[in-house]
Amino acid sequence: MSGEATLRAGAAQLGLTLNDQQCERLLAYGALILKWNKVYNLTALRDPATVMTHHLLDSLSVVAPLQRERPGVTRLLDVGSGAGLPGVVIAIMRPDVDVTCLDAVAKKTAFVQQVAAELKLPNLRGLHARVETLAGAYDVISSRAFASLPDFYNGSVQLLAEAGVWLAMKGKVPADELAALPPGVDVFHVEQLTVPGLDAERCIVWARKAPH
Repeated sequence: MSGEATLRAGAAQLGLTLNDQQCERLLAYGALILKWNKVYNLTALRDPATVMTHHLLDSLSVVAPLQRERPGVTRLLDVGSGAGLPGVVIAIMRPDVDVTCLDAVAKKTAFVQQVAAELKLPNLRGLHARVETLAGAYDVISSRAFASLPDFYNGSVQLLAEAGVWLAMKGKVPADELAALPPGVDVFHVEQLTVPGLDAERCIVWARKAPH
């Protein structure tokens, strides 16, 4: 199957119908990752097939759950975003979500800025900073393999809007991390995901601030 056919079929398994522009942008983003990787070592993955499954489809797997939790205009901060995963994919799929991809490595946020320019995504930006130094209020704070859950929550709690949610992408359910949650964090849903073509466990840990 061509890259486009694989992408469309995978998206369909995730309950998503890609329009032509979304499909083009996702494939262009995958190509940019591979191109920049040669020089900047953005991610460990080097071949188009693994970028498709481990990056594009893996990130697409959160789009429908995010639509369910946050159907309207949303400010999203993607912490430890690296090459922009899942933030860039969310920005492509959800023009109504304002996505900031945060990373402490300057070359990675420069890459996200380049993607935003090349793919004409006004709702996407890369931000070079450490999460502890930021101010602001975000409706959704996401991460993908960024840190342990307690570190993720403690590091970003000052940035979560009162009614906001944390979206943590994880592999298998992190029972030990869930047992060590900081006070004030309410995990309200652990959602199992199946990523097409990826033979590995995936889940989203959804959390919010516990009521006072």
